[in-house]
Amino acid sequence: MAERVDEKILDFINEAEKREAKKDICKGPVKIGERYYEFEEKDFFDEKLKIWIPNDFEEMSEAARKFKYPSENRPDIIKCNEKGNICITLKIIDSPLDEEHVEKLKDGMKVVIKKTNPANLFYEDGVLEVDSKNIGFFEFKSYALDDSLYNFMFFLEFEGKTLMGTFSCIHNECKEWRDVVFQIIKTIKVVKEDEGDEI
Repeated sequence: MAERVDEKILDFINEAEKREAKKDICKGPVKIGERYYEFEEKDFFDEKLKIWIPNDFEEMSEAARKFKYPSENRPDIIKCNEKGNICITLKIIDSPLDEEHVEKLKDGMKVVIKKTNPANLFYEDGVLEVDSKNIGFFEFKSYALDDSLYNFMFFLEFEGKTLMGTFSCIHNECKEWRDVVFQIIKTIKVVKEDEGDEI
């Protein structure tokens, strides 16, 4: 009988912890894995793009950027945790994009990544409407030299061009991060030119 009660208490604690893990990143610290993260809204690209990310994520060092992204075509912005194994990147691609073609771009990029590495395992994909903008996304598992990675790629129109972003972490931590990544994407806000002008 005592064992059954203990199990019920454990179930209750587990459920409470799960609920806590799904807290709103915009309303205080959120437990992810073994630690708490505080998120804050950051501005990028001359304050024209706003997105909530962990407040202790720093710009990746030049040496680490060159090692992790050997191509000269590396992201414009790479924010990461202290170890550099959880990253959020943003890059403006000089390729025209409008709201109607976000899904087509997302599908095309998915095909390219599948062809580049057929071993990648793909999960969910779709288009989210965030702040009246279409954001195409897909998620997949890729394989690094010593570990497998969880990748979340997203695309949106930004000043007539393509903005591509990624979130990546070690694959065995993706269950902890996945809900949070969707929350991060849903905080994206593109500031229009006229929004800052007072009449």
